[in-house]
Amino acid sequence: MTALLVGIGLVLVAVYLVLPVSWSPQWLNSVLEFLKGGIPLGALMIGLLAIFIGITDIKDRIEAKKEEEKEKSEESSTEEKEKTE
Repeated sequence: MTALLVGIGLVLVAVYLVLPVSWSPQWLNSVLEFLKGGIPLGALMIGLLAIFIGITDIKDRIEAKKEEEKEKSEESSTEEKEKTE
């Protein structure tokens, strides 16, 4: 409940700070400049994260393929043992 109230309060403060009316600080232009500067950094972080996830996915697929081959070889060796007994 506390987190919800804090969240609502912070949203209200943020809206107040960027309102284009005479009784607010009118920080909209500053906020927009900050966001424009953050776009390249955000794109960089998202790109690095996507590369990391892609590499991990490729490694997982290779590992799964190796495990599948191992299971198949174990099954075939078990079947051969059963036939000989």
